[in-house]
Amino acid sequence: MKKILIVLAVAIVGLVLIFLFKTDEQVYQSVYRGNERETFRILFVGDLMFDRTIRTTAEKNGYDYLFSCIGDYLRGFDLVVGNLEGPITNETSVSQNTKPSEVGNTTFTFDIDVAKTLFKNNIKMVNLGNNHILDFGLMGRDSTERELSRASVGYFGSPGDSIMATTTLYGYTLAIINFNQFIGENNPQKTISAIGQASGIADLVAVYTHWGDEYVLATEYEKTLAHSFIDAGADIVIGSHPHIIQEHEIYRGKNIYYSLGNFIFDQYFMDEVKIGGGVEIVFAGDEFSEREVSEKEVLFDIHPDGTTCLAEN
Repeated sequence: MKKILIVLAVAIVGLVLIFLFKTDEQVYQSVYRGNERETFRILFVGDLMFDRTIRTTAEKNGYDYLFSCIGDYLRGFDLVVGNLEGPITNETSVSQNTKPSEVGNTTFTFDIDVAKTLFKNNIKMVNLGNNHILDFGLMGRDSTERELSRASVGYFGSPGDSIMATTTLYGYTLAIINFNQFIGENNPQKTISAIGQASGIADLVAVYTHWGDEYVLATEYEKTLAHSFIDAGADIVIGSHPHIIQEHEIYRGKNIYYSLGNFIFDQYFMDEVKIGGGVEIVFAGDEFSEREVSEKEVLFDIHPDGTTCLAEN
């Protein structure tokens, strides 16, 4: 105990000396740079679904097994963002052990352990603005928000709540705004207004959508909306729902990824649903120099054993 007190005393004296004898900029560098980086890395991924055969696999092998091939990669980022394709509840699954086209096959609920598993694997922000978040009604939505909050996982797009989330890490502010074609107001103007609000406070304004038709290329509806979001000030548009990777477009110098496809999912009936997309975004620079932003596409292999891995080049 005596040694601990001595160490604490020395640390306090050191901080006092820093503030007494250094300039403001030097104090900032000494005290805060230890928790700040000159690069900030974000990863966007697609749809996350933890019911049906994914639930069965996790009950047998543990939820960490699903990320056993990709977890180290995910933890290399400062933030990973994906679409949580259903609610987290204590309710019994109705889709587990069903076959396609059977009643309940596309009605999802995820085990409570999913929230902690997301956090452990660095997926610390999820979109709830999708067509499955109300599969178990408002109770399911409320339970999802509660469990995510307990696990320190942020969320945005939840029906009835704000469509936007902002987070600041290492001096960088990120605003993520949802557009949901299927539940709620389906009001592009609401998303456009949020983009305007975010543009003045964020280093990056990302729109994460849930839109389009499944298993086909981007619709004209998607393209029109994506362009309107960029016109309003969005820096990037990320899409989800079609379960396949859709086109990548550069519009007015900004990237649009119409759909990243699946990330954790149990669809294996054609090659396109077994390949997921991701977007790495890297900020370089600091408060005292001009920041640069770079973007890189990555691919994932989605395996029948429930795991997702980086695709081999």
